[in-house]
Amino acid sequence: MSGRVAVVTGSSRGVGRGIARVLGECGATVYVTGRSEGVERVAAEVTELGGHGVAARTDHTDPGQVTALFERAAGLDLLVANAWGGYQHEDGVEFGAPFWQQPLERWDVMFRTGLRATYLAVHAAAPRLIAQRGGLIVLTAGWHESDHYLGSLPYDTVKLATSRMVRTLAHELRPHAVDVAGVYPGFTRTEAVIEAFAKDGRQPPPETHSPEYVGRAVASLLADPERARWSGTGAQAAEYGRRYGFTDLDGREIETFQLPDTLMLEQ
Repeated sequence: MSGRVAVVTGSSRGVGRGIARVLGECGATVYVTGRSEGVERVAAEVTELGGHGVAARTDHTDPGQVTALFERAAGLDLLVANAWGGYQHEDGVEFGAPFWQQPLERWDVMFRTGLRATYLAVHAAAPRLIAQRGGLIVLTAGWHESDHYLGSLPYDTVKLATSRMVRTLAHELRPHAVDVAGVYPGFTRTEAVIEAFAKDGRQPPPETHSPEYVGRAVASLLADPERARWSGTGAQAAEYGRRYGFTDLDGREIETFQLPDTLMLEQ
């Protein structure tokens, strides 16, 4: 994978950081993006791991900044549209409160920093991938099935809309040899998850996986010469693990994360 160029949006922490690190291990040039100074730290990690990390401070809700990012990323092979926001903002209302009790701003923020940020990234990247007749776009913010409710109406709507975008992007880009796939994290040990459990004096449960596990799914797709067979589809990272035969950092095979039956939507 040496010589490949990747942009991983929202990669200053969490799943994006794990993806950037794995691509670095594979020798890729990785543009590490986000609004915080963490992009410099992660870019340095990418370089230390054997790749070439490029820190690119970017507000992914700003079309001008997104366009400027992709103008820098010459020879782009891979876009991982991972930037996501909306549920981190404390507004005093429980995440899973009935939608009519949630502030309207939560809907707006979820779409602006989630779905719209994804669209801005693919809108800027697509012409560059088309020009070189090939490449890969990976979306991480979707969900792999629609029979369960994800606990919050704005969150659920954005997640399922992102999954739909995987199919529609693949449909439009297929004639240009650009593949599009969804790689969806399961129960991931991000910094936020570790911190949340630590508040109660607990460790994350054993069924969680590392952010790098998602990175291994992305790297496997990028290296697959027959990845077009998966274009237009999305699955959890664990499913890619079974397809490609990789494990988590500790050697474990990861099971697909299952939502409880209590969240099943009525037919």
